[in-house]
Amino acid sequence: MAIGKSIIRKEAWDKVTGRAKYTNDFKEQGMLHAALVTSPYAHARILSLDARRALAVHGVHAVVTGEGLPLTGEDMRDRPPIAVDKVRYYGEVVAVVVADTLAQAEQAARLVRVVYEPLPAVGSPREALKEGAPLLHEHLDRYEKNKTTHPEPGTNVAHRTKIRKGNIEQGFAESDVIVETSVSFAPSDHIAMETRCATAEIWPDGTIHISASSQSPFMIKKLLHTYFGEETGKVIVHTPLVGGAYGGKAPVQLELLAYLASKEVGGRKVSVWNSREHDMVTSPVHIGLEATVKIGATKEGLLKAMEILFLFDGGAYSDKAIDVSRAAAVDCTGPYHVENVFCDSLCVYTNRPYATPFRSFGHCEQAFAVERAIDELARTLQLDPWDVRRKNAIRPGHTTPTQVRLTKSNVGNISACLDRLRELMRWDEWQRVEVDAYTVRAKGISSGWKTSTIDTDASSGVILTFNSDGSVNVISGVVEIGTGTKTVLAQIVAERLKMDVDCVHVKMDIDTQTTPEHWKTVASRGTFMAGRAALAAADDAIRQLKDIAACVLRASPDDLEVGFGRVFLRDDPAIFLPIKDIAYGYKFPNGNAIGGQVIGRGHYILRHLTPLDPETGAGKPGPEWGVCAEGVEIEFNRRDYTYRIVKAYAVIDAGKVLNPKAALGQAMGAMSMGLSFASREGFLFDNEQRVLNPQLRTYRPIRFGEHPEYIVEFVETPQIDAPYGARGIGEHGLIGMPAALANALSLAAGVPLNELPLVPELIWRTQKGDSYGSV
Repeated sequence: MAIGKSIIRKEAWDKVTGRAKYTNDFKEQGMLHAALVTSPYAHARILSLDARRALAVHGVHAVVTGEGLPLTGEDMRDRPPIAVDKVRYYGEVVAVVVADTLAQAEQAARLVRVVYEPLPAVGSPREALKEGAPLLHEHLDRYEKNKTTHPEPGTNVAHRTKIRKGNIEQGFAESDVIVETSVSFAPSDHIAMETRCATAEIWPDGTIHISASSQSPFMIKKLLHTYFGEETGKVIVHTPLVGGAYGGKAPVQLELLAYLASKEVGGRKVSVWNSREHDMVTSPVHIGLEATVKIGATKEGLLKAMEILFLFDGGAYSDKAIDVSRAAAVDCTGPYHVENVFCDSLCVYTNRPYATPFRSFGHCEQAFAVERAIDELARTLQLDPWDVRRKNAIRPGHTTPTQVRLTKSNVGNISACLDRLRELMRWDEWQRVEVDAYTVRAKGISSGWKTSTIDTDASSGVILTFNSDGSVNVISGVVEIGTGTKTVLAQIVAERLKMDVDCVHVKMDIDTQTTPEHWKTVASRGTFMAGRAALAAADDAIRQLKDIAACVLRASPDDLEVGFGRVFLRDDPAIFLPIKDIAYGYKFPNGNAIGGQVIGRGHYILRHLTPLDPETGAGKPGPEWGVCAEGVEIEFNRRDYTYRIVKAYAVIDAGKVLNPKAALGQAMGAMSMGLSFASREGFLFDNEQRVLNPQLRTYRPIRFGEHPEYIVEFVETPQIDAPYGARGIGEHGLIGMPAALANALSLAAGVPLNELPLVPELIWRTQKGDSYGSV
């Protein structure tokens, strides 16, 4: 009834009319406002901080500093919420000024006098690993950490993930050719339309109320308990609609500042809101990478061995960068069958803004490195890049780098994706053609896959309640960050209850006191986990409806069906009861009543997942592997090194498409992000590691009118344990785009392009033979 249909999103009307409310739209009389004092240095000691002039400004209530605060961080507690003694990145918070108005707070923030002693700044992972490089964390061995985090004290390595599969020496010995490719790109930004923001208020009874633009409201509760000892039952987090996130709103940062600020002013409500510049450099950023991929293969192009080194630029603090580096490692080979794998993936400290997940969680980064190497292998062997990918495509029966055996259910069909991509792109007709003396057209392709490196006990819950007209309310902890997941949950419930999806209402905002928990809205797990919970809740409601109806209709519950707003006899649908008459119990003519309010309850917890073995990487990190094949067609001008992206293609194994237009929107949006990141996005740093382009005037994503034609199709290989067979696809459109663009441009320009962003100056420098990228 609802699955497979392009249902309009439940929140669409509010968004297009401007009625939708986001965190910073909720203003109250008497609310205080905070301004951040941030460091102008990337690495320096704090010699003194004088807030007397700031405190003298009219309307200022407090200046909060980092003295006495605990260290924070999910995997390893290495980050002070407010810097104390030392700053480790440009833009780091050193004080928070709280005042009656934002203007007063900002005026006072400019009057806080901080005296710094500059220290040598570390600007890249390779530089951080050099002998004699400044140590960013001298006491790395003292930090609290979880059991799966492996820092290397005395170095700038926050964590190392090892993948060891097969025999790497034997693999290279069996190879006819060995190619090695190195790639790199600097950190960049998520550029969500809504900047990060949070408010906090502490009531006289100690209850803490936080409102935040967050992907993980339930994690905020847990971390306030972990860091500050607050009772989780007294922490209530509210999250309304979120104006884009892409991983940038998964970590907890401003929420801690708002809490500390409120605590400093006697519990009054305080708002902390990022300006665009602070959102780009003070809050966590998209991770950078330096990587080397060494491939051994036969002369026919069969892969025999892969040796991979990922050096992830985690920035000043490890935060979620550890997880990103681990995620890239578990899928390090791409969707290819490789028996012999040796991979080290390092999360490295540098004096750059600290990193956090970016849409695809380490996989567009990993794919850029591997897919450039695959193209170089094809060029070396003079083979078709498509043929090399197709003959090495991973299939059921093969094992992943972490030695999980794949089945038809837990891995999509990458071969089918590649076959359809070949047809859509008309790959065999041409791959490079010279249009005129200066213009070249070229095509590039790539493959991608992704599993979710997720907590092994991650769970999701859903509650269904009924209205007096028989319609249903869906309450889920999934945050609506723009993905349309809550609309898909409505479709899942409508399908199971056999009712019109217009009769399924969804609670959009989250209140952690009344909403069942969903681990985090990340990793393309919303539809899978909350969908399973929604199905369980619907089945629970169906059971209750049947039990009540069975008493009234004098029939076994086994003989009843629920659907179309009724509970009816399976063999005689003319005998029925309307759901609205029994959803709150049933009252007999004599006044007796049975049943009661029907409340469907469902939950789902991930199963059979394991941590990785620290020495071999063996383990099951996620429930399934989604796959995609992608391509780009470009037009390159050899005279001025400019280019135009003409077409972008994506073929994604969706398992089952639940909402076709929503799926297309997700895929195209991800493709756009991937092309923007690859072609023009990236922070520019000076020699002291200060960000030079933290405004949208100088940091320029793809603008309206600059987009190519997007061509998207879906393959459907159902995932058996997923709701109606659907796989997560919110990230897959991005995974292969940077590599596909680099492959197309490398073919057009005739030189290997292994750095991002792919700006004309980089292409020019590479053709010149200059070893340095753009400024």
